[in-house]
Amino acid sequence: MDENEEVTPDVVILQDELQILRRRLQDAPKRVRTLEERLLEVKGQLARAMSQNDRLASTLREARDRIGSLREEVEKLSSPPSGYGLVLDTNEDGTIDVFTGGRKMRVERHPDLDQDLNKGTEVVLNESMNVVMARGAQQTGSIVSVIEVLGTDRCVVSGRADEERVVSISDALKDTVLRSGDAVRVDASYEVALEKLPRPEVEHLMLEDVPDVSYNDIGGLGPQIEAITDAVELPFLHSDLFLEHELPPPKGILLYGPPGCGKTMIAKAVANSLAQKVKAQRAGDEDEEVRSYFFNIKGPELLNKYVGETERQIRLVFQRAREKSEEGWPVIVFFDEMESLFRTRGTGISSDVESTIVPQLLAEIDGVETLNNVIV
Repeated sequence: MDENEEVTPDVVILQDELQILRRRLQDAPKRVRTLEERLLEVKGQLARAMSQNDRLASTLREARDRIGSLREEVEKLSSPPSGYGLVLDTNEDGTIDVFTGGRKMRVERHPDLDQDLNKGTEVVLNESMNVVMARGAQQTGSIVSVIEVLGTDRCVVSGRADEERVVSISDALKDTVLRSGDAVRVDASYEVALEKLPRPEVEHLMLEDVPDVSYNDIGGLGPQIEAITDAVELPFLHSDLFLEHELPPPKGILLYGPPGCGKTMIAKAVANSLAQKVKAQRAGDEDEEVRSYFFNIKGPELLNKYVGETERQIRLVFQRAREKSEEGWPVIVFFDEMESLFRTRGTGISSDVESTIVPQLLAEIDGVETLNNVIV
């Protein structure tokens, strides 16, 4: 009995623990569900936190990029302005002579700049006055007239108010033949000649192609054509015989007659015939281009109200004719309606314009400078 009484407390304790365990076991599913719910809730919070973190990271990157672009803009806006200069020469030690701001300076070039900097190239200078970029040749400038060529790298030009200056010849013009009277473009500082320009005053008078008019297109005028052939073509085709017999070739021919009798057509036919016969006389390559230059000048278009301007244009016409005759092809200068331009001296009523125009023409035809291969 005593033993049962001693065992009973232990049994009671065990029963209590068993009941506690049973209750815990019964409560375990609820606790598991609660823990699962909490786990899901925590996972949701974690996902929301990660999404928010991604948004914050994206916003931070955008802000960083925006700050970087703003910093670049601030640096651009606060950086000192870059200057422009004109290359005058390149030196053996790698330095460059440039003209900028009215001054000639010797500057360095950026190590990453591997472009060839020729004379006349426009360059960009940084705040330290070093070349950082090449922009090529200038496209603008002043137009001047060449007076004299000095060697291969300089020439004398006449600019505003007939001011004469010596300028350098850019590398772009090294292979271009410059003659007195040529129009060239120089930079704004009048230091370098950059480009040779055509002379519209004379170019529109010249027909580059051979006129397609032949003697067969002219009706009648047989004696006149024969006389012109003897006077024009023979001295040109047989110049050696004229030199041997000391016969001076005629400098020009005067065609007169009423309007529409074929004076202009005869002049074109002479240019065509001369070109064809010169090619046949040379007996060279059959594919050689037949070339003859025909200057068709209408008398009234040279008249100008400014004193000396008409004489200047006459000089330009003959100068251009001499340049083309140096190529070995015949050049015909045809003055149409010349009575309006070259009147008899002393016949002027209100002016004495003819007193200077006629002597200018005579000086060009039979002056100190001879006309070779040029027929007026």
